[in-house]
Amino acid sequence: MMNSLTPLLFILFFFFTIFINPSISKSPSLKLSTNSLSKSNNLVRVNWSGVDSPSQLDWLGIYSPPNSSLRNYIGYLYLNTSQNWQSGSGSITIPLINLRSKYKIRVFRWTESEIIPTRQDHDHNPLPQPKHLLAETEEFGFESGYGPDQIHLALTGETGEMRVMFVSGDGKENVVRYGLSSDRMDWVVGTRIGRYEREDMCDAPANNSVGWRDPGFIHDGVMVSLEPRKRYFYKVGSDAGGWSNTFSFVSPDENSGETVAFLYGDMGTATPYNTYIRTQDESISTMKWIARDIEALSDKPALISHIGDISYARGYSWVWDHFFNQIEPVASKVPYHVCIGNHEYDWPLQPWKPDWAMYVYAKDGGGECGVPYSLKFNMPGNSSELTGSRAPPTRNLYYSFNFGVVHFVYLSTETNFLKGSEQYEFLKKDLESVDRVKTPFVVVQGHRPMYTTSNEVRDRPMGEKMREHLEPLLVDNKVNLALWGHVHVYERFCPMKNYTCGSGPIHVVIGMAGQDWQPIWAPRSNHPDMPIFPQPAHSIFRGSEFGYTKLIANKERLTFTYIGNHDGEMHDKVEILANGEVVNGKITNTPFVERMDNDDGKGKDGKTSILWYVKGAGILLSGLLVGYLLGFMSRGKKEVVTNKEWIQLKTTEES
Repeated sequence: MMNSLTPLLFILFFFFTIFINPSISKSPSLKLSTNSLSKSNNLVRVNWSGVDSPSQLDWLGIYSPPNSSLRNYIGYLYLNTSQNWQSGSGSITIPLINLRSKYKIRVFRWTESEIIPTRQDHDHNPLPQPKHLLAETEEFGFESGYGPDQIHLALTGETGEMRVMFVSGDGKENVVRYGLSSDRMDWVVGTRIGRYEREDMCDAPANNSVGWRDPGFIHDGVMVSLEPRKRYFYKVGSDAGGWSNTFSFVSPDENSGETVAFLYGDMGTATPYNTYIRTQDESISTMKWIARDIEALSDKPALISHIGDISYARGYSWVWDHFFNQIEPVASKVPYHVCIGNHEYDWPLQPWKPDWAMYVYAKDGGGECGVPYSLKFNMPGNSSELTGSRAPPTRNLYYSFNFGVVHFVYLSTETNFLKGSEQYEFLKKDLESVDRVKTPFVVVQGHRPMYTTSNEVRDRPMGEKMREHLEPLLVDNKVNLALWGHVHVYERFCPMKNYTCGSGPIHVVIGMAGQDWQPIWAPRSNHPDMPIFPQPAHSIFRGSEFGYTKLIANKERLTFTYIGNHDGEMHDKVEILANGEVVNGKITNTPFVERMDNDDGKGKDGKTSILWYVKGAGILLSGLLVGYLLGFMSRGKKEVVTNKEWIQLKTTEES
């Protein structure tokens, strides 16, 4: 009986295959240009063919490790980005970085009817669903023996030293070889090895299967006995595991009469594929122009200062890997210094969250609770705060160092800075002890701004507390510049104290390095329907163009410029003399009448404030005494007005 049914079963199977389900007759194929990669950013070309009736939403998923659940891809690209995709064949070339595990590429069919509205990325686009797998490649990855990557430098705060950090996949012994010539790197120092685990993360997605990936082993070595202002060559690794490329840097000179620094906030990183979060393509331009400027310095030392919201990984581990690979071309040449931002730290159970900050601190850190930030960087000083969980203490919170003629100070706006806190006492002692003969200029930096004219309603309590507790320290100790991020624009203020121009630091918001959520300028309370706030007198210059700032100082003068990414040219400039005088961009004793919380000259009870009239009279008297100065400033103001035709790019949902 069985033998007689065999031909019939064969016929039925053939009929079903050909007529009922014709797509099975031609299985899609997927091929790679190479199965072996050597260094991060090597290219792999993915070729496919045989995709019947292609859908506009068919997509290619990138998986590492390759045995990840189909839902847990690290990134994706739509097949329609390939030319002639409608033919069912095409190719996409992807630069991949070493994630210390193998990769696999998969192709899926996806249609509009299968979109799940609740599965969205940060831009509210639907995330692809892996219901219909069409084809997949074999596992492929990076060869061993090519050495570590993610190399970046930092100052230690000690004379004659330079720290270098990097990542390896196995945690075996790695060293730093260095010397004054690329063919004579005879000095060798070992490295400390650090690591964090999934259980150290505080919340999702950092501690779940979607966001967590093996971070590798973090190596930390210090090159010592460096002569001042000499070019040193170095490489990292081992004979067994391979060596990195050879890099070089110019050692700092504590007696130098010059300082060069590049400063910005909120840069993030780019990825060559879509992922669960928005990544920052503009960061590529920021790095490109800074690399140009570093190359032009020749044998002058310099540093980079990134004041918070570093990678925007927000719990997706591989984004940190992309960030460090992206900055390596510059961070391997000059020290890369950071302070903590909300997207490195904030989570619901963070230890310091006073009542007034309940809506300031949220889930911006993606469950990382400062752990990757604390271990992947090692800044001078030993500031730390306990997390109240298994996670190691949060480091790199506040510190300072001298670099040439400038004393740089870094603060944490995410941990306690009120009077009586350890951070407040650090800042007070530090500022009071600065030798203004040796370092005539002082620059203080933190993430969330003390002053901004953007409509950052949620952060308003933060600014109030900073002005109450920290501003007196900055004013009394004659801080020259106070730099802030968090708001993704550039905005320079007058020398200011309590919203009044004339004395105090020049506050500058420099959060325009890459993140493209643009804020709305704060509307006036009596015109809340107006989308853009008229630029007030105390805001000297503001712009929404991506870019970075450059600081050049000698014993007599500090020059601070804003460089735009679209042309690499200067768009704003202010100069400060060693005696504190502002050479340009200064407004003389003009109080900010149009305050965001009280812009019509009236008190809280709605009655006109007597103090307002007194200040107004003071303005008139000052005008009579220094009319010629006001005339000069009016010309400067006209130049600023031409830059006030602001276009709202995007509304801000998170900073």
